[in-house]
Amino acid sequence: MTCKYTFKNGIIRVDCMKCIYGSSIEDFPKCMAGAVSNLMAVKDAKSFVLIKDREYEYDFEQTQMIIELAKAIERATRDLKIFSLKNLVHGKCDRCVPQRMDFLHNTILTKLKTDPVGAYVLLVRKIRHTKVLIERLKGICKECHEYYLKNSLMPIKDLLEQTTLIKKSLDFLPGYKVGDRTVYRQFFIPSVRPNFTYTKYQATPPEHSELIETYTILDGKVEIYKMKDEVRMLYHLIPVEFCLEDSEYELLDKAKRYMARHRPMEQEEVASGEVRKSFFNIGLDMLREIASTDELPISEDRLKTIAGILVRYTAGIGILELLLSDPNSQDIYVNPPPGSAPIYIVHAKYGECKSNIIQTKEDAELLATRLRLTSGRPLDEANPVLDTGITVPGGRARVCAIMQTLSPDSYGFALRRHREKPWTFPLFISQRMLNPITAGLLWFIIDGGRSILVGGTRSSGKTSLLGSLISQITKNKRIITLEDTLELPLTEFRELGFNVTRLKSRSVITMVETELPTEEALRVSLRLGDSCLIVGEVRSKEALALYEAMRIGAMANVVAGTIHGDSAYGLFDRVVNDLGVPPTSFKATDLVIINNTLKSADGMHSFRRTIEFTEVRKHWQNDPVAEKGFVNLLEYNAKKDEMEPTPTLLAGESEILNSIARNVKDWKGDWDAVWNNINLRAKIMGSIPEIALKANRPDLMEAKTIVLSNSKFHLISDEIKEETGFIDTDEIYKRWLKWFKEHIKKN
Repeated sequence: MTCKYTFKNGIIRVDCMKCIYGSSIEDFPKCMAGAVSNLMAVKDAKSFVLIKDREYEYDFEQTQMIIELAKAIERATRDLKIFSLKNLVHGKCDRCVPQRMDFLHNTILTKLKTDPVGAYVLLVRKIRHTKVLIERLKGICKECHEYYLKNSLMPIKDLLEQTTLIKKSLDFLPGYKVGDRTVYRQFFIPSVRPNFTYTKYQATPPEHSELIETYTILDGKVEIYKMKDEVRMLYHLIPVEFCLEDSEYELLDKAKRYMARHRPMEQEEVASGEVRKSFFNIGLDMLREIASTDELPISEDRLKTIAGILVRYTAGIGILELLLSDPNSQDIYVNPPPGSAPIYIVHAKYGECKSNIIQTKEDAELLATRLRLTSGRPLDEANPVLDTGITVPGGRARVCAIMQTLSPDSYGFALRRHREKPWTFPLFISQRMLNPITAGLLWFIIDGGRSILVGGTRSSGKTSLLGSLISQITKNKRIITLEDTLELPLTEFRELGFNVTRLKSRSVITMVETELPTEEALRVSLRLGDSCLIVGEVRSKEALALYEAMRIGAMANVVAGTIHGDSAYGLFDRVVNDLGVPPTSFKATDLVIINNTLKSADGMHSFRRTIEFTEVRKHWQNDPVAEKGFVNLLEYNAKKDEMEPTPTLLAGESEILNSIARNVKDWKGDWDAVWNNINLRAKIMGSIPEIALKANRPDLMEAKTIVLSNSKFHLISDEIKEETGFIDTDEIYKRWLKWFKEHIKKN
């Protein structure tokens, strides 16, 4: 086999593009012989890949079977010395040496590489024939054949019978004909993936369309068009891969053929980043070599751009990565059947848009394969739904994939984009989802270690708000998160120094038996030590365990989770009547926050807002509405488009706030001190986006700065109390503002 191979990261990749024999170990003797020869040179390979029109990857177990054959050949020639005259003949007679030498040469050095089962069968037949001769012969010939059998044939047979392939083949030998390769199809079943993703792309916007906005994203440009007689905008993506020169297309095409498809090895974002970095470096070296060999005049910067494209279509998910890198992208829909309709984008500013990108059947199959591999969850006719998460440069997303039998038209995908960096209260304030008093009050309650349910409709920002709560938890608290689909940006929080443990539970949609049900995982979390508990989304029986956690695990720490519902009573109704939690157990909830996606009067625009901030009181028995168990602390004023304090809050009649105050010496019995502290926090939260936007420094609203600011707030508060003996809110703000301005200058 003359096909060239490369060996990187434990994987042998063989280029079969010009091979006349094919690209299948099980079907072609020459391919099997080449695999054995390659693995004789590289004995620590973890997988073996043949690349032709498609990519055929043999996993670790299958590769090991070939490695065992390679080692058996080496041992036969090196240790057993099968071609040594000492093992071939007894005495001085050498009449049978040529025939024996030919047999061993053809069987061990040739047949064993191309057809190991056939070689074993021929060897067994030779042994049987030799035993017959021994019974018939006498004298020197008999002794010579006995010697040959004992010192050459039997040791080789014993050696081959130690290999996994021969052991597995024994049941298939009755009636076996030498040369029949059906037996190999039982053991060598490669994973097959296409070499490249072919995406349909409409380069020209429709006639009579009006360009509304243009902005750049990672490796591309986005143009928003208003189309005649259409209520929906056109999201026109211009990827860099569709704007290459002819020589660059030639280079990319060659590199795509040679670059092996990546099989994700880890689910974590860190591992994914390392794999992509490795692929980028490998691809860049390959592009340099091809460009040099073919004398293509391409600059180093362009080579790096092409290497990024190559990674996107080998280790990544293709053009969907560009869509996910757009911070304005909220949802991405690929409707079945693939290739029949464009991809649809829910844009933060323009609502649902039609794109100029059409995903093909091949793209859909590749994406489905990626999701299976990275999640470890099935997606097949028996399991037609897969719920998981993915991370790509510039964005993270929750993905729901469907296929037959649920979707009769084949694959479909819905991607809910999450911000790559954690959301923060100041970021929400800058977008008017929260206002300062809401942020300050929520921060105060988080520090008080209360239980919080974040509710809302779909796409209302529940998970984003839940993630922002983590940035307000002081870093001296341990945090445990539990999700069935990994959506919270915990990698970033770990990098910021938070003590975070992530738990992953079984999806109620994709039932993976190896994953723990959420209710069991929740109970495990209570045994992992004193911690704040953040639960992704409450959907099913885990609600009972969550309320168990609220009752016994939240005595001094935050317990927070999300759930679908459009009001405090809607959450109560769902938790009690749909999920089976006893009504009185709902009292373990201290605070209910409701987000909603509000519409403009013309129906063309939408925006996210927090519209309810409700404490749950503890005196009611059956119906919290009838018995006044729900009391709003803040209410949404539609005219002003913001939350306002209610008379209950202003009068200091909040049970939850008074409960927090009772445990703090400086606040007990002093509502003014509590209210001043809440307003101090609100003032800080409002000042950050105001200063950041004025200085054109949006980075100051990111989690890195906010977490540091929160820590400084607590340290300054402690410092001033040591100096004055009380919490002087004016002095705290003065010193905090001085620190913040100095921080801006230094950074």
